[in-house]
Amino acid sequence: MGQKVHPFGFRVGVTEAHKSRWYAPKALFAELLVEDYRIRQYVDKRLNRTPPFAAVSDIHIERTREELKIILKTARPGLVIGPKGAEIEKLTSDLQALTGRKVQTQIIEIRNPDTNAHLIAEAIAEQMKKRSNFRRLLKQRSEAAMQAGAKGVRISVAGRLGGAEMSRTFVQRLGSIPLSTLQANVDYASVPSHTTYGTIGVRVWIYKGMYTGQDEDELESKAAGGRARARGRH
Repeated sequence: MGQKVHPFGFRVGVTEAHKSRWYAPKALFAELLVEDYRIRQYVDKRLNRTPPFAAVSDIHIERTREELKIILKTARPGLVIGPKGAEIEKLTSDLQALTGRKVQTQIIEIRNPDTNAHLIAEAIAEQMKKRSNFRRLLKQRSEAAMQAGAKGVRISVAGRLGGAEMSRTFVQRLGSIPLSTLQANVDYASVPSHTTYGTIGVRVWIYKGMYTGQDEDELESKAAGGRARARGRH
């Protein structure tokens, strides 16, 4: 079989910034790494798995000596912020209690959720739990992404599809997905769907075009405190 490389990990340091941006001495590194994991798990459970279901797709973490900064990318910023900022203040205080550090929380709105791989994968996984027709579901999501401006879409579901005895893989493709091109902006997500007849894996690739100048993701990265993208040689 061919060797698979994670599309995001393949591009880190070339066209993508790290999702955790901090430096620590060797003695503290493991502790802070586990803390990052716990923060991501807590925020995901708090905002995505229980009401208000705020559609948070990405969590970036930055650290200084005095402060911890958490950047949330969400399709529903109003639900995260809450009336008069009540929800975001409560979340910030809970994160401060969890980490024992001063926390600053920043929200970035996802302007086009139909081309966000994580949100598409989560939506498909949720519909699979309700026993929706997977062929129709994948076709609808793929076409919606293409109409929203994607250059290519690939969605793969694997497991006991439709409650079948034998597990299998079904793939829906539209457009092109240049996985080996570092300058290609490819968004990827993998989400499990825990159905009554077993776990189904949902994977989504979205090709948004080549990185050129100030695209939307780069503006978001700068808003999140990320450095300008490193460009490969042309």
